[in-house]
Amino acid sequence: MNSPSSSRCPLHHDAPPPSSSAPKHPPGVWPPGPFCITGWGLLNRMSRDMLGTLAEWKKQFGDVVHLRIQPSHAVVVTDPELVRDLLLTHHDSLVRWERARNVFGQVHGNSVLVAEGEAWRTKRHALQPSFSPKAVQGFMPTIADTVEKTLAHWPARDSHWAIESELTSLTMDVIMRMTFSSGVGSDARIAEEAIRVTSVAVNREFFWPVRWPDWVPWKREKRRAMADLDGLITRHIQARLRTPRDTWPGDLLTMLLELHEQNPSTWPLKAVRDECMTTFLAGHETTAAALVWWAWCMASNPSAQAAAREEVRRVLEGRVPTAQALPSMQYLTQTIKESMRLYPVVPLLLGRINTKTVSVGPWQVSTPTMFMLPVQLMHHDERWYPEPEVFRPERFAPDAPELPRGAYMPFGTGPRVCLGQNLAMAEMTVIAAMLLQRFELSVPEAMAAPRPTLNVTLRPEQPLHLAIAEAR
Repeated sequence: MNSPSSSRCPLHHDAPPPSSSAPKHPPGVWPPGPFCITGWGLLNRMSRDMLGTLAEWKKQFGDVVHLRIQPSHAVVVTDPELVRDLLLTHHDSLVRWERARNVFGQVHGNSVLVAEGEAWRTKRHALQPSFSPKAVQGFMPTIADTVEKTLAHWPARDSHWAIESELTSLTMDVIMRMTFSSGVGSDARIAEEAIRVTSVAVNREFFWPVRWPDWVPWKREKRRAMADLDGLITRHIQARLRTPRDTWPGDLLTMLLELHEQNPSTWPLKAVRDECMTTFLAGHETTAAALVWWAWCMASNPSAQAAAREEVRRVLEGRVPTAQALPSMQYLTQTIKESMRLYPVVPLLLGRINTKTVSVGPWQVSTPTMFMLPVQLMHHDERWYPEPEVFRPERFAPDAPELPRGAYMPFGTGPRVCLGQNLAMAEMTVIAAMLLQRFELSVPEAMAAPRPTLNVTLRPEQPLHLAIAEAR
């Protein structure tokens, strides 16, 4: 059932993008969108292929699409100007969807990822210094050392190398050293599987009409995975507490435990655990997923890979990357940015609910309405990116045409922009540079392009394997 829902001012896909200065419709007038009596059919379509379904509706109805899913409303926004307006101007009027908070809260507790209001501001303010450019610069030698030790154990040649798993383990190791001053070690494979199971379960639960408690029999695998993750984090915290205070290293865990000592009511040990869990999960998963897609783009675009390798060799001359060298590897950075455009790790900002009426172009959207912001659709919009499915690092060259603000946001935007974006970009650049120093990546014979699948983050549907060989 695809007839448009009622609207006295339909927005066609070939019309100019709606402007915040356009004449306003009265409340109760909704943007166009697909019609279904209860809306559960729409939810079912989205559960099978969220991004593909939203892309179809964008093409059919335009940059602002209304979904009526009884008893609620949702609005999908893909115009960059309007998305920025929501995330910046209306930030204080939007809160996370309660279902999303509950689902993520099972794993992350009430960390900075989940918290709202003053609790979120307190946590964000406390954590910000640990992810500042200065802090990241100080962490660079540890990143490079971790990468060097990892790559030294990769084979000189392998026609079917499990690069996704290896990059995931590497980014786990990096974030563990930042958080706990120790690597992930033998827990890597257990943690990797636990994260996979949890991500699939979390994504599935977004679309259930009823939220089942975790004790039901069919959630056994999820319970086991969550227990594995909680055990990993808790063991590190308890081990630190058993060591003399004057031997604690200067890492994120020590900073959080100092907050606990200074203000145990605001920062109980549960809050320390929650922030460590979020840092571990978000801090490695997003970076790993971005690197996996970058590796695919390099393997499937040999000329871009060769140009990036030549730049790395010229800039580094065989040395380990430093913070001072990163800005000189401009083309390598362009390849990373372009891969994040093609495959944004968080392709959908889901579950912002307005607490008061907000303007979206000409529409007055009443409360409570869920806003869905598909970053991937903006990244693939041919109005901003000619031939959007083609890998072109020159889109991000210094002399490239300027993009509309909001047309590229792999880390989000506004006050809740990704806290770790500086760390992520530095870590990805170091790993990419050191990988190209040692290896050439290529697509295994007869391998089809990986199919992107959304399970919280965007990953290949099947674990990615690539051919590797020593760089010539």
